Amino acid sequence: MKTSVHGQVIGIPIRSIAFQLAQRSPKTLLTDTAHNDRFLDDGSSASKRMRLGPKITETVKRKLSLGARILQVGGMEKIFKQLFIVREGEKLLKASHCHLSTTAGPIAGLLFISSEKIAFCSQKSIKFSSTNGELVRARYKVVIPVNKIKRVNQSLNVKKPSQKYVEIETVDNFDFWFLGFLNYKKAFKFLQQAVSQA
Repeated sequence: MKTSVHGQVIGIPIRSIAFQLAQRSPKTLLTDTAHNDRFLDDGSSASKRMRLGPKITETVKRKLSLGARILQVGGMEKIFKQLFIVREGEKLLKASHCHLSTTAGPIAGLLFISSEKIAFCSQKSIKFSSTNGELVRARYKVVIPVNKIKRVNQSLNVKKPSQKYVEIETVDNFDFWFLGFLNYKKAFKFLQQAVSQA
């Protein structure tokens, strides 16, 4: 696990050999309170999910399906509280479907922007090697306290300007890259707001 100087767990490093997405049925609900293992399964193949420029109709269908499942569970606020520790008075500012860039490739999931933290949870469980060498299946989660963020930068792919990225750099020199936002400008605005209020 990556740990910052201040002891805050901010992610689990994975190797491309261990990067495999779990297969679930498309009717899976967002959360399973007993195992917290079912979350945002849109039923698309891993290869489709890794492609960040799908046809607009496919994207719209997936987003509508995702929205219906979110409503079924009780909304983004409820999902956020089930997935992460939420402090008293902490407010969820924005939740956005996006991808986290890793050395093994982009991981689809939800990015939660709150008054206290930026938190990402993968859409599906992934397999990775534990410290004792066993393959473990778990959600890929990243938690970055807003008071540990040095800066939030905008970037874009020079070859494909429509592919825009957000880089979050922490005070202990970790970089996190998020991409594939449905509404990039809105997500970036809320990230800036959270960091400026910290």
